[in-house]
This record gives sequence, C-alpha cells and structure tokens, in this order.
Amino acid sequence: MKAGLVLILAVCLAGCVVQHTGPAQHDFQAVERDNAEYVNVNLKMGAGTLRIDTGTDKLAAADFMYNIPAWKPDVRYDKSADHGTLTIAQPDRHGPHLGRTDYEWDLRLNREVPLNLNVEFGAGEGHLDVGGLALRGVDIKMGVGRLDLDLRGTPRKSYDVSIHGGVGEAIVHLPSEVGVEAEAHGGIGSIEASRLRRDGSRYYNDAWDEAKVRIHLDVHGGVGSIRLLSE
Repeated sequence: MKAGLVLILAVCLAGCVVQHTGPAQHDFQAVERDNAEYVNVNLKMGAGTLRIDTGTDKLAAADFMYNIPAWKPDVRYDKSADHGTLTIAQPDRHGPHLGRTDYEWDLRLNREVPLNLNVEFGAGEGHLDVGGLALRGVDIKMGVGRLDLDLRGTPRKSYDVSIHGGVGEAIVHLPSEVGVEAEAHGGIGSIEASRLRRDGSRYYNDAWDEAKVRIHLDVHGGVGSIRLLSE
C-alpha cells in the first residue's frame, strides 16, 4: 500500500491526474447515412472490448460503455467530395487510474455503404462480425489480446484484409463460396487452417483459382497463434 501511495504521489507531482473509476455509463450515438459513395471507418481504442456487427439503416449506430468519464469516445464524421470519413477514438486522456475499468464499444455498421475498415486496438478483445458488410478493405493493428474476425458472407467485390501486430490469438472465419487466399509472415507462433490447401506460407481454398470474387488475407507480426476456419 505504501508503494502505491508513493506512486500516486509521484504521478501527481509530475502533473498527471489520477482518474477514479465509477459506475458504468452508457452513451448511445448514431451517424446518419448520406450520399457518400464510400466511407473510411477509423476505430482507435486503447484497451477494452470492441464489437462490430451489421444491422442499422444509419451509417453507424453505437453503444459505448465506460466507467471513467474522461474515456467517453470521440465521434466525428466528415465528408469530402465522393467519400466520407467516420472516426471513433478513445480520448488521449488515459493517465493512471484507480479501480477496475470497464470499457466496451458495440458498433453496428450499414450493410449497403461500401466501407474501408481500419482498426487500431491496443489490448483486450475484438469481436468483428463484418462479413455482411460491403467491404472495400480491412486493416487491423492490434497489440495484446484476442481477435475473432468473421468474414463469412457473400461479397460482391474482391477485397484485402491485413492483420498486424502482437495479437495473442487470432481466429478468422472464412467464407467458402468466394476465393480465399491467406499468407502469414513474421513471428507467427502456430497456424491452424481447416479446409485450406497449403503452399509454403500461402493457404487457399478450392474456389480460389476460378473465383471472380476473392478475399486476400495477409497476417504479419508477432501473432501468437492464428486459426483460419473455412465453412
């Protein structure tokens, strides 16, 4: 206890504010759909639980839960020419805190608007059920934790998926009716691939060679383990 008090005192003397946890708060926000031809969705979370799903006639509908008021997510939407940019970010007011933290984002995205999905996630869990979206591309940068990425669906256009960083475990659910190719580079601990053929660091399904619509998955970095699960 004495060591903890000394640490808090040192932090205060350094000019930082120690943040106290409190009861959980919910913040519901929605972003209206406009006539943008496509939208770049940028999500930046330091630590917590991130869930993405479909099922809204808005561009986006979100339920944020947090128990540190300063961590209320910043939501911003801008439109430029033919495209929009939706940015949701955890504020840079992290600082030290006392008590157990609760931080969750539940985000629903429109199924019809073409999206570039960019996720920066520090630590925790990510549950991304995005196969039903009109994806143009997916880029995920994660630190430590667990990623469950569901790409099952019937996309109308080909797109690329990149996963970077030190994910403890990554599970990727893949569709079988479109061409799928996956490549793994860097410090990958173990790879489990069901119903996929292997050629060196490349894994692909039976539909790849003849498919008109293809998903290319690229995994790099210090991923502890990755499981590629094809339907």
